[in-house]
Amino acid sequence: MNKFFLSVLLLGAAVLVVPACKDGEDTTPASNNILDVLKNDANLSTLVSALERADLDQVFAGTDEYTLFAPTNAAFTQLLTDLGANSLNDIPVDVLTNVLLNHVVTGEKKAASLSTGYINSLLPYNGSSVNQTLFINTASGVKVNDATVTAADADASNGVVHTINKVLLPTTVVNQALNNPEFSTLVAALTRSDLGVDYVGLLNGTGPFTVFAPTNAAFASLLTELNLPNLNAIPAATLNSVLQYHVVNGANVRAENLTNGQVVTTFGGGTFTVGLTGGAKITDAKARVSNIIATNVQANNGVVHAIDKVLLP
Repeated sequence: MNKFFLSVLLLGAAVLVVPACKDGEDTTPASNNILDVLKNDANLSTLVSALERADLDQVFAGTDEYTLFAPTNAAFTQLLTDLGANSLNDIPVDVLTNVLLNHVVTGEKKAASLSTGYINSLLPYNGSSVNQTLFINTASGVKVNDATVTAADADASNGVVHTINKVLLPTTVVNQALNNPEFSTLVAALTRSDLGVDYVGLLNGTGPFTVFAPTNAAFASLLTELNLPNLNAIPAATLNSVLQYHVVNGANVRAENLTNGQVVTTFGGGTFTVGLTGGAKITDAKARVSNIIATNVQANNGVVHAIDKVLLP
């Protein structure tokens, strides 16, 4: 019994022996915010420098949660080469700021929670409260616009970092079509060599443009409707007329700007009518009805809405 009490006393003494903190010693747990994650990865040092130059670094040291798609040093080197610049200092701060905001999404989004579709970055459209759109493609790994996620889910106390292999520049309406494989037939139509119109150059311009973009399935349905074997079988004059019927020039018309019975004048001069009863839809000049199936894909020079039937003037 005496040995038992002696053991208890010795154990108690051992528990009470705690090393004393030295005067001035910091006992605060090490920080692990997004900025820390970036600084601890030598492959992301150029991104840290860019954030510091744009005065955005402390945004990622706070408590608000973000998802950051982080371009590697090699990605920034390629960007500078493409721009003919020697360093980040050659990029105007306002331009750099916009580029960086295009890599940030509000909230924590781990790779497993991402799915194919659209999300908004923190890059505003034309200084407004409307944010521009990123396309996520999870068909094979994870792609963000035209960049590939090479390392996912670097966890931070205020969000998550995904490393990507390319800098995400602000998109045009053309880029939005290129990024989504569901618009590959539309891209093929816009770039057909015999049309005599540089649609890519036109739609990469300042705009703004509103594009009602038919999906691949919409074009397949049109070919069946017209009893044609493929896209190349559509006469050039007809295809020009059809393509120009899907573009509104000089306006960034978002879904919230559409009204029931609204008559829209298109780039080619034709008109169609918007209906909102039972869901947003368009009635074309031949009384055919197309449903608007995705809205407000916001680019730097306009907005894209996906439709499920090709409009005919």
